[in-house]
Amino acid sequence: MLNVVILAAGMGKRMQSSQPKVIQKIAGQSMLGRVINTARTLSPDQLLVVVGHGEQVIRDMFKDWPDVAFVSQWPQLGTGHAVLQAVQSISEPHDNNATMVLYGDVPLVQADTLQALLAASDNGLALLTETLEDPTGYGRIVRDDAGQVITIVEQKDADQSERLIKEVNTGMLVAPTDKLRGWLERLGCDNAQGEYYLTDIIKMAFADGVSINTIAPKASYETMGVNSRSQQAELERLYQRALAQKQMDGGVAIADPQRFDQRGELVCGQDVFIDVGCVFEGMVVLGDGVSIGAHCVLRDVTVGAGTQILPYSHLHQADIGNQAQIGPYARIRPGTRLDDGVHIGNFVEVKNSSIQANSKANHLAYIGDADIGQRVNIGAGTITCNYDGAQKHRTVIEDDVFIGSDTQLVAPVKVGKGATLGAGTTLTTDAPANKLTVSRTPQKTIENWQRPVKPPRKKS
Repeated sequence: MLNVVILAAGMGKRMQSSQPKVIQKIAGQSMLGRVINTARTLSPDQLLVVVGHGEQVIRDMFKDWPDVAFVSQWPQLGTGHAVLQAVQSISEPHDNNATMVLYGDVPLVQADTLQALLAASDNGLALLTETLEDPTGYGRIVRDDAGQVITIVEQKDADQSERLIKEVNTGMLVAPTDKLRGWLERLGCDNAQGEYYLTDIIKMAFADGVSINTIAPKASYETMGVNSRSQQAELERLYQRALAQKQMDGGVAIADPQRFDQRGELVCGQDVFIDVGCVFEGMVVLGDGVSIGAHCVLRDVTVGAGTQILPYSHLHQADIGNQAQIGPYARIRPGTRLDDGVHIGNFVEVKNSSIQANSKANHLAYIGDADIGQRVNIGAGTITCNYDGAQKHRTVIEDDVFIGSDTQLVAPVKVGKGATLGAGTTLTTDAPANKLTVSRTPQKTIENWQRPVKPPRKKS
């Protein structure tokens, strides 16, 4: 059996936020949420989160995660005290029952690292450690002449020789639950911080003859914690650079890996190009040969092969076909399906609509709650008036329709196949197929009309 304990009770003063530190985001997801999801890959029998500052906010945020249980830590008396609160709530441990300790503000530890840590415990104790050129601030891993870990010394309690040690404690560990409980109950707080250090269990384990093994993470960002906005930004960039590298290793051309943001899952075909400043959220799939222009935002979008998304376009919950062209400055909103070869131009907004192959709206249009056929031309300034103040209504435009500029289609309304709507038309009833429909008031010229003239300004 495996129990996972995630420590998330700290205040995070240096974040200068009204919100708990652990719900701040890295790559679009809360830090605590990331740790929980990674822990889930181990299929733990119990997943416990120790909360304190901002407790109710955290509980509310994860209330719909049924596999997560919360344990309160009041007051906060150190990491050892925090883990003890969780371990005391674990059902009576049996043989091969292990507990893993993780941290809600160390969000990027990877699943394969945790698998390796669990395997290294081998019914004993396993530590995730790292060797740093500058170990300042970290607890040092102290080994005997045989290389066996015998204790961990915190920075504030380390002597001069111990501070030279470069192997440091990351805080993440696995231990037998029954032994862990006993060690935690024996902890004291005779140290510079006056706290119950989780690290003090190491010398107890060594004294009890329990094997202590160590492993190292593959990437340095896996063990980086967040205590300030600058650290949050630093970790974000490190992780985004790693995500960009993974995409480039798969063949994606990224104009500048330092200006790339993936905040979900991004699946790319061959010969995809991504320009600077683009953001990908949720689940995004880009087909072969897709080009994404500068400063686009795509969220939960599928884009077909050969499609071009031009700069400053926003796409959300949409399905885009092959060889389409969108933007620049286009907005594609949820519920939109664009078929192959569709063109959506600058300052065009599409919402909850289907547009079939080779239709186009190239300028300054709003298409909402509409079903548009093939080879339709939507003129500049056209809008579908889909909302009557209480209900949404649909507009149907059949194949080969030509919509003149500055047309308003007051839904519910239908435009028949091959119809033409003259510029400036306000359509309130169905337009028949293959005919020209126009609604305009007669043009007049007023003779002898004089334009008003401003009165001369008085001199002061």
